[in-house]
Amino acid sequence: MKTLRVNMDRLEAKWESVLPEYERLGGRALIAKILLTEVPPQCEPLGPNNKLIFAPGLLGGTSLSSSGRLSIGGKSPLTGGVKEANCGGNGSSDLARLGVKALVVEGQPADEKLYQLCISGTGVELLPADEWRGLGTYATAAKAQERWGADCTVISIGQAGEFLMSAAGVVCTGHGEQNSRVAARGGLGALMGSKGLKAVVLNSSGADALPLADPELFRVSARRFAKELVESPKTGRKGAMHTYGTSAIVAAVNEMGAFPTRNFSEGSFETAENLYGQRLREITLERGGKVGTTCMAGCVIACCNVFVDENGKPVVSTLQYETIGLLGSNLGIGTLDEIAHLNRLCNDFGLDSIEAGASLGVAAEAGLARFGDKDSFVSLLEEITEGSVLGRVLGQGAAVTGRVLGVSRVPVAKGQAMPAYDPRALKGNGVTYAASPMGADHTAGNAFGARREVNPLGTEGQRELSLKLQLGAAMLDSTGLCLFARPPVYGDSQLMVDLINGRFGWGWSVADLEEFKKTVLKMELGFNEKAGLTLADARMPEYMTREPLPPHDTVFDVPEAELDAVFSAL
Repeated sequence: MKTLRVNMDRLEAKWESVLPEYERLGGRALIAKILLTEVPPQCEPLGPNNKLIFAPGLLGGTSLSSSGRLSIGGKSPLTGGVKEANCGGNGSSDLARLGVKALVVEGQPADEKLYQLCISGTGVELLPADEWRGLGTYATAAKAQERWGADCTVISIGQAGEFLMSAAGVVCTGHGEQNSRVAARGGLGALMGSKGLKAVVLNSSGADALPLADPELFRVSARRFAKELVESPKTGRKGAMHTYGTSAIVAAVNEMGAFPTRNFSEGSFETAENLYGQRLREITLERGGKVGTTCMAGCVIACCNVFVDENGKPVVSTLQYETIGLLGSNLGIGTLDEIAHLNRLCNDFGLDSIEAGASLGVAAEAGLARFGDKDSFVSLLEEITEGSVLGRVLGQGAAVTGRVLGVSRVPVAKGQAMPAYDPRALKGNGVTYAASPMGADHTAGNAFGARREVNPLGTEGQRELSLKLQLGAAMLDSTGLCLFARPPVYGDSQLMVDLINGRFGWGWSVADLEEFKKTVLKMELGFNEKAGLTLADARMPEYMTREPLPPHDTVFDVPEAELDAVFSAL
């Protein structure tokens, strides 16, 4: 495999041998190492010295179930630190099968035009894409697939990325009908826009299968991995994740009082029953939509859905928990149809639905929209796509929106909006939001699944739990595995070692894997320290430490000394 470097100053692409220090890294780990090695930590995130990096995980492109997450990263416009966001779809598999260890986009075009990068088995082309300016991601994907073939993968930005808005994500076409998978967090869509890159198009047809160092070891381990996923009560065909998708947890999060409601002012939503996973499944099937579909080929979990309107027309795929929380209860909206409409707009405009939902909640508190009134939020989203002054404020995320509008209740950590778990009722997530190099990001170490290990309302054990979960997430993000595929490898580290050794023949031990996980976090923390982030940035918003959250009337009271000591054991 090789590194593909694209220089937007000179509008040229070239292949390079993989540097020795990059060879045993992938996904999130490789992004951290490239940032540390090649990017000035204090550079302007949207300036020419930052780099946009696409990296398949170590196991990407193989036949292993659930291993096709594509990592995208760079210095975050939101947090000012390291950022990796990943998404499903076919992008990771395509890049890996095309021989790309990492796609590194550097510099900026002098002409301020837009370009498309096309990678196939026959070569690499960097072509004009100015005719796609102003298009949403759905139309951009359609144009690209009309030009390059219906089976190609399209990774693109919408209007938000073109306007360099920090709430912008990167959108990847998925497997089958899953046509909008989003590497949403951290403002990476703005970084892609700053490079003048409207789309990356991948065509891996005819590409050879990846070689395996020990085919028998890999196949035996991959079969066992898939078998355990299928038999798991969480991910199996009778499990909640397959049956209801991520919306399966709406009821539980609402019951525990951590479901963000009306700009994180309450922890439970009075009409949450309308948003439960059971209700989503019922509506979808009644209307002829689909449940139990896959976002990447060969995934045995199949947790996705195709949500359709009353006439059976697809609206969005997939409608997920985080979106239901941030664009639903957080905005006082209690119907799946209204949430799906807002979700589609965010996907089309290329917006992170978490960051956008938080910005809209702050705007509603300032009186610019009305909680429960979907149309008032549609109007604000349209301001974003039009690039108006108000739209540009909202598109910069919740922190900027709060400062401009004079709102003090702003649910952010390290400048990034919180996902749909209020940390006053799920304090392990609060520790992760504050301490993680990624800022407020549940995928960096979500404590919801471990709530039986540690009392979510208590302060004891939260620091240790957060570190454990962050180490696990670093491993998954670096290998390309979906977070939902964690049960087999969390329960047996040797299985992950066997998969890696079967693929590469490195002779790793469990101890090597444990050190690898620590190294990922150390690299990210090292970059952030050089970028100017300090322990003072590892904090919750002050209002969350003094404003009780109904219904349990809890505050975030994990001591600051505990937040400062999260990584002391690394």
